[in-house]
Amino acid sequence: MDKKYKDMSVVLKAVSKSYDDELVLKTVDLELEKGKFYTLLGPSGCGKTTILNIIAGFVDQSSGDVYINGENVNETPANKRKVNTVFQNYSLFPHMNVYDNVAFGLNIKKVDKKVISQEVKKALEMVNLGGFEKRKISQMSGGQRQRVAIARAIVNRPDVLLLDEPLSALDMKLRKSMQVLLSNIQWELGITFVFVTHDQEEALALSDEIFVMDKGEIVQSGSPTDIYDEPINRYVAEFIGESNILEAVMKDDYLVEFSNKTFSCEDAGIPKGERVEVVIRPEDISVSKSEDADIKMTIDNVMFRGVFNELICFDENDFRWKIHTTKNFQEGDVIGISIDPGDIHVMRFNESEDDFDKRIEKYSLGEYDE
Repeated sequence: MDKKYKDMSVVLKAVSKSYDDELVLKTVDLELEKGKFYTLLGPSGCGKTTILNIIAGFVDQSSGDVYINGENVNETPANKRKVNTVFQNYSLFPHMNVYDNVAFGLNIKKVDKKVISQEVKKALEMVNLGGFEKRKISQMSGGQRQRVAIARAIVNRPDVLLLDEPLSALDMKLRKSMQVLLSNIQWELGITFVFVTHDQEEALALSDEIFVMDKGEIVQSGSPTDIYDEPINRYVAEFIGESNILEAVMKDDYLVEFSNKTFSCEDAGIPKGERVEVVIRPEDISVSKSEDADIKMTIDNVMFRGVFNELICFDENDFRWKIHTTKNFQEGDVIGISIDPGDIHVMRFNESEDDFDKRIEKYSLGEYDE
């Protein structure tokens, strides 16, 4: 037992992973407290599933140490770690019914049959599948199979539950209901969840803390609010929600220039005259037809999004703005926008725009490989 990590659920210290001399996971340091919901977020190929597999013991790290509940588990096989995994493809046994699938791990441990029956019943009720014990897996819907997989994982009362994109195969409505279910289960059991996804909406909805990953590294970590409101760079800003990102110059503490105007902001400590970028979320922009607005622009497209209208606009510098508003406008309208200082988020400029655009294009075309 390492006393430094006795209060931590999972700790990775200087962990890396290479395949055939290709470094897929750079030196990663990670500390996860007990009883919280964590999310590893990023596109395919960023290293998030590799981290999950290293924690589970399915893959050995190339360097570094892994601790679970303060114990170094570098030499501990997967079946001896107090960890369970819910896979993207469910990995259920098709020849077994629901009861036998959920009871499988307890049977392997030779738990008393009466205890198994009680625990399986509790687990199925927790995932809203009470009464489905005798149902064949082939007779279950995708959402029901996913819940069976979750019940099979939690019935063992693991210290850590790893979830590898478990909702990706479900339709949107079912995904949202499963998000609520997972959140409720985590709260009720009080165990550590480590959730892998490329879906930023899931990450924001579920997590106590998010780790945004890119190219085998953790780029930024923090609460959903921290990550959304204060992205560290352009990559995070684009990946977490929708954004307007403009090149800018820091004029002084609390003053930044973009779109040929100087705006008040809430950022300080950046050298005067330094090139930066600003992030402005579409929902944080006030729209009017006032001539006194900060920036004037012309609406190119209006799309109804249910609770708001999405405006695509171009200003006099031909910058393309995305704006969310409940007001009604038409294509061709000339509007003005105003932005509060607290809604202008300044980032240090630390990546070439060409490199960023190429990577975002690859991601949008699905060209990243895990």
